Amino acid sequence: MLIRTAVTEDATEIRGLCSSELGYPCDESLVRVRIGWIDPEREAVFVAVIDDKVCGFIHVERYNTLYSESMANILGLAVSSRCRRRGIGRALIDRAEKWAIENGINVMRLNSGCSRTAAHEFYRSLDYGFEKDQIRFIKKLL
Repeated sequence: MLIRTAVTEDATEIRGLCSSELGYPCDESLVRVRIGWIDPEREAVFVAVIDDKVCGFIHVERYNTLYSESMANILGLAVSSRCRRRGIGRALIDRAEKWAIENGINVMRLNSGCSRTAAHEFYRSLDYGFEKDQIRFIKKLL
């Protein structure tokens, strides 16, 4: 397994993971554009590759608030169901944590949907503690 920085050519496989593993159908062209917009001072996307195929990704960003020190926020993590239980998720989290440390950040943060109980157990196994329940509100503006 190789962990590397994502490139625009990974858009097809990342889009597939977003759709099949996370349940977020999205357009490949949007993923391609967003990868191209990555500001390495503020965020990173890493992919896990096995046999020249992307089998997982993680998107991490610097998260600043007025009330706490900077944190690294995991915006997305997905591993193909065909490749789970092989250390891929752990390797991606490790790479995101390394990115955080390289960028002077000591705290990791992530949100996980209530229904993703297997993911919750995975995060707990990596020493991520449960902080609070939340409800996400969204409003479409146009």
